[in-house]
Amino acid sequence: MGISVEINSSQLSALSRLFSSTVVRQLAMKGSSSVFARLVRQLDDLFYDLKLPLVKDAFNTAFEILKTRGLRDEYIYKAALTHRILMGTHSLRTACMLNEFRTGTSKADVVILNGTTTVYEIKSERDSLSRLQQQLVNYRKVFASVYVIAGENHVGAVLESAPRDVGVMCLLPGFHIRTLRDAVNKPGRICPLAVFETLRTAEAADIIAQVGLPIPDVPNTRLRTELRRLFKTLEPEAVHHGMVRTLKRTRDMQPLAGLIDQLPVSLHAAALSVPLRKSDRERLVQAVNTPMKLAMEWS
Repeated sequence: MGISVEINSSQLSALSRLFSSTVVRQLAMKGSSSVFARLVRQLDDLFYDLKLPLVKDAFNTAFEILKTRGLRDEYIYKAALTHRILMGTHSLRTACMLNEFRTGTSKADVVILNGTTTVYEIKSERDSLSRLQQQLVNYRKVFASVYVIAGENHVGAVLESAPRDVGVMCLLPGFHIRTLRDAVNKPGRICPLAVFETLRTAEAADIIAQVGLPIPDVPNTRLRTELRRLFKTLEPEAVHHGMVRTLKRTRDMQPLAGLIDQLPVSLHAAALSVPLRKSDRERLVQAVNTPMKLAMEWS
């Protein structure tokens, strides 16, 4: 790649922030991003000699740098899961992915819904394991399968400390994922109330209808309270089945397949993480094909 300078902590932070939802939203909604321009200026020492022609070339270069062992951040792990699991094992037609999905006091990094619910907690080499045990407690109440995907420096500790039904993966050099321990699929262990708290009110009502119960005929101000009361009476397997069916419909990703085909691989995970209208998608594609000389004037 022609990059020989040492990367400092400020540059590493800027590289990671290029793939943030803020940058993607600006590009999609405005067709430009002042944050992108500012971050690229911070990376001038890395990018200057590369003479990058288009905005997407800056993203691709940043992505390749971040894929280096020791520099990999959460986004690189999300990208690996997107390509190796969501669009490798599954597809956008048969599965959907949820990002930063609130679960109790935790936010699940990546959730993939296919025939079941699988959560992937990322622990990159730049992360700490201090919150992992509480995160796993929260996830096992909501998802049938739980995985931790970790950097090589964390794998031993995760294998030793995580419950035996929790799967463990490792991100290898070359952007490959190795499964060191398979997760046990246990839809019967989930807690219906914990699932309820993750759902939108309309999604919870949809699950109630699926199990054959009438939706409470109460004012909207009381509906969530009444739905919560009903969820207490449901069997875990029925709630899990309803959650898969409902969320695959309400969080459907199939319409994004055309967008993904027009974006560089480096931006696939970012584009799938931000809700985008059709007009936003078109602007995003145009923005990433903007000449860098013009992009540096964005404000």
